[in-house]
Amino acid sequence: MKALLSQIFPILYGACFLVLLWQAFKVMGQGFRAASDTPDTAPEPSSGDRTGRLTIHPELLDAEGQLTEEDLLTVRFGGDQERSAPPGEPG
Repeated sequence: MKALLSQIFPILYGACFLVLLWQAFKVMGQGFRAASDTPDTAPEPSSGDRTGRLTIHPELLDAEGQLTEEDLLTVRFGGDQERSAPPGEPG
């Protein structure tokens, strides 16, 4: 019995290795195909995004549903490389 297991185990191990290797290459191939389908540049405003629809964050729209012309508030979190000027000081 022990001799049979010592002969079958390497065969089963090798078969599992080959199946997993084949599946890994299959998944990597899907990833490479998906990466080659994406455009290298940003889409033009007239063209749609990846969903085929123009997607705009709702907070960028005014009451009439048009893009807002207002200045946008930006937030800077700590740990930035630049030093910001204290309030009241030009900079």
